[in-house]
Amino acid sequence: MTDTYRHKGLRKQLAEIVAGKGITNLKVLKAIETIPRHLFIPDTAFHKYAYEDKPFPIGSGQTISQPFTVAFQTELLNLKEGEKVLEIGTGSGYQTAVLLEMGVKVFSIERQKALFDRTKDFLPKIGYGSAKLFYGDGYAGLPTFAPFDKIIVTAGAPFVPEDLLTQLKIGGILVIPVGEGKEQTMKKIVKIDANNFTSEELGVFRFVPLLKEKGKD
Repeated sequence: MTDTYRHKGLRKQLAEIVAGKGITNLKVLKAIETIPRHLFIPDTAFHKYAYEDKPFPIGSGQTISQPFTVAFQTELLNLKEGEKVLEIGTGSGYQTAVLLEMGVKVFSIERQKALFDRTKDFLPKIGYGSAKLFYGDGYAGLPTFAPFDKIIVTAGAPFVPEDLLTQLKIGGILVIPVGEGKEQTMKKIVKIDANNFTSEELGVFRFVPLLKEKGKD
């Protein structure tokens, strides 16, 4: 696993591209500039394109999200150091690494066993071993470890899962793309009290679908 000066230069350019699209959080931009995205893409044929602002396949029918999308969702969470964050859809672990660079405690669920096994082995090798990874159903969240300060969903959900709202702290934020077609609306949901929430719609994005139960590769 090599990370060259060329890769670092390309990451700097990528951070500038993401900033040009409206991301202003300096810690988010620093994370994009720091994390060796090419190492998260299993097919080395794509490595030369890794620092373009595009998604790429990672196996099991899943993708590593476009860097702007990762940055956009992360910025919406308004993260504070030390917060406890639940990530639904570990995938390659790239978003997980971005969250860790923000100084938060990450709990992440992946339903595809092959992806889970690969990412659980890979993240510690590049210095991101502090995330707690789980193989399971993202719709159910992680009630044992709830409540969470923030929750991020990295796949398109047909609806907002009730269990995730329950596991969010009062004052907490859930960022989730919602929609049943090829495109979803990004929503930022804030928990006002046990039964009340505010919801803001923040543009159209494309994600792979959020599926129920554990996957069978």
